[in-house]
Amino acid sequence: MDVLLVLLPLAFLIVVAYRGFNVILFAPIAALLAVLLANPAYVLPFFSGVFLDKMAGFIKLYFPVFLLGAVLGKLIEMAGYAKSISTAVIDVIGKNRAMLAVVLVGAILSYGGVSLFVVVFAIYPFAAELFKASDIPKRLIPATIGLGSFTFTMDALPGTPQIQNIIPTTFFNTDAWAAPWLGICGSIFIFSIGMFYLQWQRNLAIQTGEGYGKNHLNEPERRAETTLPSVALAVIPLLVVTVFNKVFTVLIPQHYGKTFDFANLGMEGIPSIEISKLTAVWAVEGALILGIITVLLFAFRAIKAGFTAGLNLAIGGALLATLNTASEYGFGAVIAALPGFKVVSAGIASLFKDPLVNEAVTTTTLAGITGSGSGGLSISLALMSKTYLEQAAQRGIDPEVLHRVAAMACGGMDSLPHNGALITLLAVTGLTHKQAYKDIFILTLVKTAAVFFVIALYYVFGIV
Repeated sequence: MDVLLVLLPLAFLIVVAYRGFNVILFAPIAALLAVLLANPAYVLPFFSGVFLDKMAGFIKLYFPVFLLGAVLGKLIEMAGYAKSISTAVIDVIGKNRAMLAVVLVGAILSYGGVSLFVVVFAIYPFAAELFKASDIPKRLIPATIGLGSFTFTMDALPGTPQIQNIIPTTFFNTDAWAAPWLGICGSIFIFSIGMFYLQWQRNLAIQTGEGYGKNHLNEPERRAETTLPSVALAVIPLLVVTVFNKVFTVLIPQHYGKTFDFANLGMEGIPSIEISKLTAVWAVEGALILGIITVLLFAFRAIKAGFTAGLNLAIGGALLATLNTASEYGFGAVIAALPGFKVVSAGIASLFKDPLVNEAVTTTTLAGITGSGSGGLSISLALMSKTYLEQAAQRGIDPEVLHRVAAMACGGMDSLPHNGALITLLAVTGLTHKQAYKDIFILTLVKTAAVFFVIALYYVFGIV
């Protein structure tokens, strides 16, 4: 019965998300439904003491990253930089490789610090144009955008500024560049198999005579041809983010030391801050700010007319993305507090004694339950990071490996139908779960397999 109380709200949340309802409203309803069935008297305490508390904690720590990534992405789009990069990639690899072009552009933008939600809006218009010109089924667009933006550049490539790669730093005292060789190998694995699958699906479509299709929703309007900025100029903000993310990662601990004590300023009521747990977050925030300033310096004339409206859209998008993830995090925290989850956790621990395998299974399971990679990752590490560190120390496993495995695992089963980013992706492209989810789920399996591929590489060859 206890396990059923964990599975029932999850099934409910998946169903309502599949039907297009917003998880910001239904995540707390699903969580409190489980509490209601367990003990009605606990509903209000769990709502305020667990759900809202964890939701607020997530927003407090990570909202600036969501906000700055959204603003940077919007400015890059308004300046014509995203279109310039897209055009340059197409010129290099050719229009006949439409899927590869979409994947590469998504990878460049997301690794450069653009918020994943913003990447979808920036890429979709040119993706639709390329797919239509090549007569590739539109149903493959979400999976293609997802491969470039929501997989290897989200949490596998070392140094990526996406939130899924930043969260483990606060638990393992690592930085965004943790386990670089494992991350690179995992990225190659995901990219290679993902592209193979997408090309295979395209070939099947050609054999059956399936083309782009007609009467689709949300078809992008053709934009008037304008003079684009040079691609060299367009990539500068992205390079600034990448370079200064590393620079700040090194400089922040040197400047502040291990802790910052407010008592030294006569502010005894404020607890001290452990710098190592915030270094990666601060580094990404600083790098994103410099990226935004760079766009403003080089392209303010191009964006000033729509600056206010664009900024408001970016802020609204950041709030939506943050609240989606935070609400799912609160949902997961409530589920994790129930007796049934302890049964599930104990079962995982008994089946998988190895700390890396246990971490991967637990994290991807929680990401699936919450429908959020970052939410599942935060819950998993909040519950188990100390245990993983102790077990890793006993076995001589570098904490950087724990970081990379956790980050990659959170992007595995998180993309179940109730995932907020997935819902946004389908809404933007004008497609339904029924039309496009199968191909996204195959990439979910590839992404999940990549975690265990990386674990095997580490144990066989010892590379980090």
